[in-house]
Amino acid sequence: MMSDRDYTLIIDKSGSMSTPDQVGGRSRWEMAQESTLALARKCEQFDPDGITIYVFAGKFKRYDDVTSAKVAQIFLENDPGGTTNLAGVLKDATNHYFQRKAAGQAKPNGETILVITDGEPDDRKAVFEVIINASRQMERDEELGISLIQIGSDPQATKFLKALDDQMQDIGAKFDICDTITLDDLEDMSLADVLMNAVTD
Repeated sequence: MMSDRDYTLIIDKSGSMSTPDQVGGRSRWEMAQESTLALARKCEQFDPDGITIYVFAGKFKRYDDVTSAKVAQIFLENDPGGTTNLAGVLKDATNHYFQRKAAGQAKPNGETILVITDGEPDDRKAVFEVIINASRQMERDEELGISLIQIGSDPQATKFLKALDDQMQDIGAKFDICDTITLDDLEDMSLADVLMNAVTD
């Protein structure tokens, strides 16, 4: 359930996120902004502190305690450009959770990390390693969940997400903490709907 859980949203801002292939000719980046706003509003009902947001390309930046009022500013400060270093940002986000947990600052029901991405990461193997390492620090299955949501239709991204969904435990993850949603799964749902579903699961 949403209460007593923390939410982190990781948004890809690599160059391809400026592609205008979304409903109404909007870019993937514009869709991400709309959906982020909807998610922040939803989470505020349960957690007035707001959510953690990362934007990443080659490097990443973390924004803490983001309420819906702060979302527009983040998108103004960031423009799509660069590569897709997903491993780096995911490592920071998972470490951040375990540090807070160790310090007694994590919520009792753990954390959900949502990732909006449109391409295959620069280093697939590094992403697998980050997820395996995170799963090995967990005490119970539900405490940490990572949902990766594909925006756009890059077939390599779809392939990568399928591998994350299906192979993590075969290659050493202690728990199956990844859940991936590809374009095919979206069908008639908007990105905002998908985010809502991921947080209310």
